[in-house]
Amino acid sequence: MTPDYLTRVIDWTRPDIVAVFDEAPLWSTLFGQLLLDHVPLIPNARVLDLACGAGFPLLDLAQRLGTTCRAYGLDPWRAGLDRAVQKKVTWDVRQVRFILGDGAAMPFADGVFDLITSNLGINNFADAPAVLAECARVLAPGGRLALTTNLRGHMHEFYAAYADTLRDLGRADLRERLEAHIAHRFSPDDACRLLERAGFRVAQVQEQSFTLRYLDGSALLNHRFIQLAFLESWREWLPPEEVEAVFRRLEQRLNALAQRAGGLTLTIPAAYIEVEKR
Repeated sequence: MTPDYLTRVIDWTRPDIVAVFDEAPLWSTLFGQLLLDHVPLIPNARVLDLACGAGFPLLDLAQRLGTTCRAYGLDPWRAGLDRAVQKKVTWDVRQVRFILGDGAAMPFADGVFDLITSNLGINNFADAPAVLAECARVLAPGGRLALTTNLRGHMHEFYAAYADTLRDLGRADLRERLEAHIAHRFSPDDACRLLERAGFRVAQVQEQSFTLRYLDGSALLNHRFIQLAFLESWREWLPPEEVEAVFRRLEQRLNALAQRAGGLTLTIPAAYIEVEKR
């Protein structure tokens, strides 16, 4: 029988999914707190939160900046923005406005923001250079872009088990695809070079490491957030007819590792990067 986690489909437009979204991504909270710990608090700031999703951390940041700030959240996910607006109204955060839009073609004039934030957005932009060029355009001279990202080396314990599973199944030929998937993440130097090419000067980089702990591999693979955020990318490059066999063996390997170690711990290296428009 095929494991449930390989057959479950998440529909991001369903109101019930969006309604409980805040309970799902503790992931976002880990990185959002890193951003809130370091982001500059500018008086009377004009703020844009790029890829604002369901409103975190923008609604919190806007309240920390006070009622004199003017803040905008931009995201292409309509259902998430509907959720963000509901929170804005409920909490009476009047200085925030949410806009449906694309970060690579922002509906703003040149030089209108003092601060742009993005919590994990750069990880998911289809065309990061185009988005960063837009950030440079809409920032005022001397304006700041503050972002968080997870880094290369993310969940290395999981990926080591994945590589060993492919070897056990005689599919070492798929290791290149796995390595390409791993390599798409930024190192701090990669991210800084990308930002510098877009016209920014690096002001500070703060690195931190988190952990995600699970009883075993079965608990990991059945965790709803893992299914929302990661599972599809872990399987999309496998031959479709081999997905079930690979994941069954991977689950067994992770469970064996967890039994020996008293649990499964995954390391999440993270960075806060703040840059200034030249």
